[in-house]
Amino acid sequence: MNKKLLTTLCALSLTVSVTGCSVKTNTTTSTNTNKTTVTDQTIDSTKSEELKEVDTYIELGDSISINGEGAKVENNVVTITSAGTYSISGELKDGQIVVSSSEEDKVQIQLNNANITSSNSAPIYVKSAKKVVIGLSEGTKNTITDGENYVFEDATTDEPNAAIFSKDDLTIIGTGSLVVNANYNNGITSKDDLKIEGGQITVNAVSDGLRGKDSITILDGKITIDAKEDGMKSSNTEDVEKGYIHIQGGTLNVTSGQDGIQAETNAVISNGEINIVSGEGSKNSSSKNENWGNWGGKQPAEMQSPGVQPPEKNNTTTTEETDSTSAKGIKATSNITISGGNINIDSSDDSIHSNDTIMINGGNIKASSGDDGVHADSKIEINDGDIDITKSYEGIESQSIAINDGNVNVVSSDDGINAGGGNDASSTSGRPGENNFNSSSKCEIVINGGYTVVDARGDGIDANGTITITGGTTIVNGPENNGNGSLDYDGSCDISGGILIAAGSAGMAQSPSATSSQNSVNVALSSQQANTIIHIEDEKGNEVITFAPSKQYQSVIVSSPELKTGSTYTVSYGGTSTGEAKDGLYTGGKYSGGTKSTSFTVSESVTNLGSAGGSMGGPGGGHMGGGKGGIRPDRNGSMQQPPTQNSMENNIQTQ
Repeated sequence: MNKKLLTTLCALSLTVSVTGCSVKTNTTTSTNTNKTTVTDQTIDSTKSEELKEVDTYIELGDSISINGEGAKVENNVVTITSAGTYSISGELKDGQIVVSSSEEDKVQIQLNNANITSSNSAPIYVKSAKKVVIGLSEGTKNTITDGENYVFEDATTDEPNAAIFSKDDLTIIGTGSLVVNANYNNGITSKDDLKIEGGQITVNAVSDGLRGKDSITILDGKITIDAKEDGMKSSNTEDVEKGYIHIQGGTLNVTSGQDGIQAETNAVISNGEINIVSGEGSKNSSSKNENWGNWGGKQPAEMQSPGVQPPEKNNTTTTEETDSTSAKGIKATSNITISGGNINIDSSDDSIHSNDTIMINGGNIKASSGDDGVHADSKIEINDGDIDITKSYEGIESQSIAINDGNVNVVSSDDGINAGGGNDASSTSGRPGENNFNSSSKCEIVINGGYTVVDARGDGIDANGTITITGGTTIVNGPENNGNGSLDYDGSCDISGGILIAAGSAGMAQSPSATSSQNSVNVALSSQQANTIIHIEDEKGNEVITFAPSKQYQSVIVSSPELKTGSTYTVSYGGTSTGEAKDGLYTGGKYSGGTKSTSFTVSESVTNLGSAGGSMGGPGGGHMGGGKGGIRPDRNGSMQQPPTQNSMENNIQTQ
């Protein structure tokens, strides 16, 4: 839940390379001392452990038997004092397994149908060792349960504070099952590295599910987490080489009251099945949650609202700053890199959020958000993958956004793709935590390729700076209200390649810039019903586009390599097509039965047909349309449609 104060960089390079069995992130970030800087962070992603031959057998019960060396029992506490492999089976009522060995010792604990409970401390407590491995033997069922109150040996500390607590590296392996019921605080905690290589693991926690201070690595297994606070958290703020989360495989199901996955530095996802529901999901959108307005950040205590406090927890740790509540799906203070896996997120707050950079190189992502779908304070770069944002306030938001490849689908109640800059710039329209949304030439949206579809009730594509399109296919079903536009930019919108089709209201419709090297046309019509085809063909009858917007529209902006200077084209609307439609765009087939609107000859890079009231454009989404045009989801997850302004149709000339 920690979140550093933010910077607003325009460009940040994040390079992720896989060499052998490690992932190395090379990142250069701001020198702002309030922000974590990550340089050459190497993430270990190798399976390193296996079940070993047992040295000592420990049988739990009313009396505890130990067969072998390296362990002793006193007052229902089993203490392991030396390196080796220990098999633990049976039931221990109100007792404890303690590892207190040399700092050079490696200890493996194999749970073989073990049921361990403690009413006042961690049932498994690693005080000292070089590394501890918990093995889940095949076919076994193991349960660890603590009580609601702990009694500490040292009243000045709050350790242990998890049902399974280790001061040193902790690895879980095997194929058996483990259920952890954490009634005091966290489920499984390592103060160093926490790695899960296998097992069927269920964690029920009143605070965080999994915590690895230095790192959390998931390589395999099926992990189910139900946590009242964060699902998974890595929290090291002192060492830039640490504080990361890496998910390389396995199945992860997280239900969290706050963040699903929270990394203090980087979150890296390269594979796996990941399902997250945070903050009760998008139906509990941030406007409905009394803690909203602190979503997403850590604030100095003196800056926090006295009326909003984070949930109480059984924790006495003193920190320099006070946590604020956050209910994001995946969150990182530094960077998020996704290169594979299937990710499904239903989040009250942002589904994927970075205080710095998000890079998506692959994977399948489906997100339903009560706030932003994907938000990064500095940069979002999409190089591949399938991204489906089915519900959001703003779909994709950052200071710099680049779409180079992949399939992107966005549904938003405000702006679809928004380059605004700053932290949570979507906090507008009187929402708690509102920020001023200033124009900035540093803000940019660049589309070099891929297939992008936007359905927005605010601005479709909105930049408080520049929009550049060099390739790909971009389809925008923009607003029906005249206070927003399918395109909205402050600086320029230069198009040199690709296909752009942007339909929506006419009141704020901005055409691409005259400096574009690829031609475009902005067609203004009287209001047309949803799914009414607009068709453009050349003088030989060759199709330029046949497109049926999914919503009511008055303006359609088209840029295509097929619009040639000196050529004449005809615009028609209505009618039918025998072609195949994908997202309203028809390919192949024959168009017929439409009504001719007008003909035009391309003589310059931008042709405006009709009187599109906002064709000269407004000052960007943060001022004209983007800030006030959107409707937040209601409690039931529905997005009410803002009223259209049909009276403005009188200002539109029907061609």
